[in-house]
Amino acid sequence: MSDISLSKAVRSNLLSLKGTADMMASTQNRLATGNKVNSALDNPSSWFTAKGLTNRASDLGSLLDSMANGVKTLEAADNGLSAMTKTLESMQSTLRQARQDKSFQTASYTMDTVAAAGDKISFQGGAVGSTAVDVGTVKTEKVSSFTGPVEAADDGKQFTIDNGAADGTITADITLNTGDTLETIASKINTATEAAGQDTVATVEDGVLKLTSQSNAALTIAEGTVTGGAAVLAFGTDATVNKTADELVSQINANASLEGKIRASNDNGKLRIENQSTQKLDVGGVSSSGAIDGTSTIGTASIAGNSVRAGLADQFNELRDQLDKLADDATFNGINLLRGDKLAITFNETGTSSIDIQTKDGETINSANLGVSTTMEAKDLDSDTNIDAELAKLKSALNEVRSQASTFGSNLSIVENRQTFTDSMINTLEDGAGNLTLADMNTEAANLLALQTRQSLSQNSLSLASQADQSILQLIR
Repeated sequence: MSDISLSKAVRSNLLSLKGTADMMASTQNRLATGNKVNSALDNPSSWFTAKGLTNRASDLGSLLDSMANGVKTLEAADNGLSAMTKTLESMQSTLRQARQDKSFQTASYTMDTVAAAGDKISFQGGAVGSTAVDVGTVKTEKVSSFTGPVEAADDGKQFTIDNGAADGTITADITLNTGDTLETIASKINTATEAAGQDTVATVEDGVLKLTSQSNAALTIAEGTVTGGAAVLAFGTDATVNKTADELVSQINANASLEGKIRASNDNGKLRIENQSTQKLDVGGVSSSGAIDGTSTIGTASIAGNSVRAGLADQFNELRDQLDKLADDATFNGINLLRGDKLAITFNETGTSSIDIQTKDGETINSANLGVSTTMEAKDLDSDTNIDAELAKLKSALNEVRSQASTFGSNLSIVENRQTFTDSMINTLEDGAGNLTLADMNTEAANLLALQTRQSLSQNSLSLASQADQSILQLIR
């Protein structure tokens, strides 16, 4: 083409058209890509700076995904702790219900009047183990035929009472005086025997003076230093007396080994026994007809246990099992914080900012580590004291679960804050890269319109410049 000669005007217009076409191509490329810097050739400084910013934004974007997984892992752990909290509260309600339930089974037994010294009523099973209480004769009586009052002829006469207590040498001397009534004599006897350390008691019942000893030994009434007192009162021979229902009630309830395990009461003259246990209580010394004879073998009579508390023990065990299953199921993406797994989350692209999340000491949060009883047996709910101890354990476990939930909540807040920060940081980096490389579409559109106008004008100018050559062609023709 170098052999072709163009006029100066034509060549100038061609160069202008070529420049305009190049600029139009560049502007159209910017409009098509949206970037004013598409390669290092366009602007090396802006290109490499923007590349560094977008690379960092990409790295942070990968970390953002890790943070999102971490948030879900913490939410899964929190879900588990929330469910465990409700389960522990249900276990507390179960024990409180057992604590309030007093539907203990009872049985009433008639008092047998032929029980002898050494006969016993015995208890086996329930919460008792094995304990027996005497039901036979524990006192002797002498009854006087004297109706009083004391006549002058008997004034000053004395007699001695010995109930065989202790070493058998303790005695009490009583003096009769003229005009003494049965009540007066009874008062003198009680004063003297009490001072002598004896347990003999004098009473007046239906116009009869009665001496009663709480000991099994026979009462001895002898003449004193001034004889005749015993003869005046004319006491009869010893008579054996069995325990009354009230006496048995007092003796059973005062027995330390039976306290909180059975309770006795007077049921219209019968002995009522309450089995304060979830287990069956076997009773000995009771006949098949329900009379206390002190000799029938153990198991002839029995009292059922508290079925309500026994059922609540089963409920407690079911809830405890669910407590452990909840801990096992709180897994997200293969990580279970409640089983002691460690969750590591990195916050920046260099790895210098991170957080490790784990339970205290890396322990599994389950019934064993929370101090909750492993297997609750029905007998464990026999005693209110035992129930109170279990409630204290549950309170401690509940506090520990709530404390761990608070810790995870704090960790979750940290991760969510960093997640928001990282997201904002990615936007900042991408905006910065965009400022260096993105084209202003309005400006580029205006530039293209101007270039198109220039191109049209240049083409018209080229046409005018070529008319001179065409004029010479006309002359040749």
